[in-house]
Amino acid sequence: MPELPEVEVVRAGLEPAVTGALITGVEVFDDRSLKRHSPLAGPFADGLTGHRMLAAVRRGKFLWFPLSSGRALVTHLGMSGQVLLRVPGHPETALLRIRLSIEHPSLGEHWVNFVDQRIFGSMAVDTLVPTPDGAPAGYSGPGLAGAHLSAPAAARPSDEADPTAPVLAPTWLASIPSQVAHIARDPLDPFFDERTFFAALKSKKTGIKRALLDQTLISGVGNIYADEALWAARLHYAQPTATLSPRRARTLLAEIRLVLSKALAEGGTSFDSTYVNVNGASGYFSHSLNAYGQQGKPCPRCGHLITRESFMNRSSHFCPHCQRLRLA
Repeated sequence: MPELPEVEVVRAGLEPAVTGALITGVEVFDDRSLKRHSPLAGPFADGLTGHRMLAAVRRGKFLWFPLSSGRALVTHLGMSGQVLLRVPGHPETALLRIRLSIEHPSLGEHWVNFVDQRIFGSMAVDTLVPTPDGAPAGYSGPGLAGAHLSAPAAARPSDEADPTAPVLAPTWLASIPSQVAHIARDPLDPFFDERTFFAALKSKKTGIKRALLDQTLISGVGNIYADEALWAARLHYAQPTATLSPRRARTLLAEIRLVLSKALAEGGTSFDSTYVNVNGASGYFSHSLNAYGQQGKPCPRCGHLITRESFMNRSSHFCPHCQRLRLA
């Protein structure tokens, strides 16, 4: 399943082409890809056609595009979803589920194709709600990622106003789709609250990997990057969260950020054709994995064999020597 690095690679690839683009047409080839679109929002195509996409925003594994209508197009890749940027007329496979025709003021016409093999992903038009802290809801590019809202307006100062006055951040920046509002901020978010995260870890009565996969606690971390971060921090996946010292908790968060940043720099992790970027290219972080999928191979740190164990209908990969379970 695509995790934070993969979704961010897709977001960054789409951003130049969709920001300011007018949606001129919508084609739905499989209604199953609209399972998260509420009928109360009206027909899917009607909620998009004729509106402009203002940005490409991500929180954790969720991607959305604020619209000039005041709503947002929410996209979740599920297990095998792809969002591909194509020139009109480009041939597509039978796995094409949704197509948006867009026209950018300077880049011209493009297709945004939603392709999904297993149909666990989806698109939906959703309402936007304010973030509780008033901070930007997610990452939307280096220009706006760290912006604070200084006023509830969404405009540049008028000609009569003080020319030295700052440009006000758009109101959609501090708004989040209602179906994403329960998702916690991710560890690469500049507004991620470390103290709240550490306190939640301490109060939980669960294993550390279960906590990392809880998207209401910390978002964007899935099975691959949880295993990699835990290996780097020398923590067993079942280590009780309440036993983590403040130092080890800080080390774990630092390793999570490092592994996510490295994976992002390498284009994400691709094991097959189910994850590709907007141009159809695979990521290559799979060559940098130390634990995930490495069962039976020597641990890069100590030489003991990496072990794979069943965990929550999936698997955990770890070094039994470096990552010992310590209950006392």
